[in-house]
Amino acid sequence: MTDTVPPQSSEGGDPAGRPVGHAGARVGVEERSAWTVGSGGAALVLLLSLGLVVASMPLFAAADAGAGALGFVGVLSLLLAVLGFSGLTIVSPGQTKVVQLFGRYLGTVRRTGFVLTVPLTTKRRVSVRVRNFETNELKVNDADGNPINIAAIVVWQVADTAKATFAVEDYADFVRVQSESALRHVAMAHPYDHAEDGEQSLRGATEVVSAEIAAEVAARVVIAGVEVIEARISNLAYAPEIAQAMLQRQQAGAIIAARERIVEGAVSMVEDALSRLERDGVVSLDDERRAAMVSNLLVVLCGDSRATPVVNTGSLYA
Repeated sequence: MTDTVPPQSSEGGDPAGRPVGHAGARVGVEERSAWTVGSGGAALVLLLSLGLVVASMPLFAAADAGAGALGFVGVLSLLLAVLGFSGLTIVSPGQTKVVQLFGRYLGTVRRTGFVLTVPLTTKRRVSVRVRNFETNELKVNDADGNPINIAAIVVWQVADTAKATFAVEDYADFVRVQSESALRHVAMAHPYDHAEDGEQSLRGATEVVSAEIAAEVAARVVIAGVEVIEARISNLAYAPEIAQAMLQRQQAGAIIAARERIVEGAVSMVEDALSRLERDGVVSLDDERRAAMVSNLLVVLCGDSRATPVVNTGSLYA
């Protein structure tokens, strides 16, 4: 017999108080606009509240003289002033205020300046400015198993203030940890260099890999109401323990590529030389003399050191 699991609430969590597990409930709150009045209405409420405070002072003095009713009016005036003051707030550009009434989320104030919102509410400031940070330098194995050091710069901002406030404990730390996890995952899926057909290497396809990192981070931090603007690799190198061996490998590859280019050019030059000699009738060469000339020309053109000529005074067949 299976147990029936009670439905999860829209605010997240299990009503029965049980752990929700890996695929359990999450905080389902989304950002909405809070009720606000502009700077004109806020200034009016401020003046009225100050007036009530000033007016309550003589009422308290009259209550001390024996007029209890006036004292009650003074207390009521003071309470009204406190209500007015509690709804006032200042929102700077690039900042928002998340408004809660007795623990319940009412909305977010994005209007900047001096504003009036619901009285008796708590207001938590959440920045929506663009931020960036550089991850720690991570040591990971690439797709070929080679240890590499890699780091990235992630540019992000808060898009949903409600999720950033209530869905995670600390959204800034959440973004940092998830960014490093995504960077490690992407780096392990690509070789550092010498990619096969259809593969993208970390060093040769930086733009493609950066886009993959940005998409991976964005998918991981969307639960926190965070939007990733871009991600860029800031450091990429072989780990110190294999750096020297990989440098020798790269040098060998460069030498081979240079030799191939030299041989290709030398063969082309030899072909041109033989063609011109025969076309201009300078000399008539049989197969053996042609082979000897080709050998000598290739030695001269492909050799590392300067060739030393040898004058042959006899016959080639002697």
